[in-house]
Amino acid sequence: MPNQDPAERRVVVTGPPRSRRPASGYYRPRTEIDEQTTLGHTYVRSLMRTQLRAGLTVFAVLGLLIGPLPLLFAAMPDARGLEWLVLGFCLYAPMVLLARWYVRRAERNERDFVRLVETAEPEERTRS
Repeated sequence: MPNQDPAERRVVVTGPPRSRRPASGYYRPRTEIDEQTTLGHTYVRSLMRTQLRAGLTVFAVLGLLIGPLPLLFAAMPDARGLEWLVLGFCLYAPMVLLARWYVRRAERNERDFVRLVETAEPEERTRS
């Protein structure tokens, strides 16, 4: 091989591919959601259902926690200090914990949904 001029040399650069083209027939839940197909609608509806379930759970617990308080206060009309104590201090911690649980649950539902959408593989690849 004769010596090549430095200007004529080719430089090969290797690195991660800039874009990855999916194989033909590749199943993409994100595409299904973006194109608003029936399957994409089902994915979004399942996320909304789990979020609604978490919200209704919080609502039910709040109803059971706060609902009986007017009856309790009506049963003890002379305990004005108790009302302020219960409403101001005793309910604060459970409500904060309940709100924290709800936010963590909603974030986990969304994280699971994103993981489902991003890591779904075509059926052909999972069978082999």
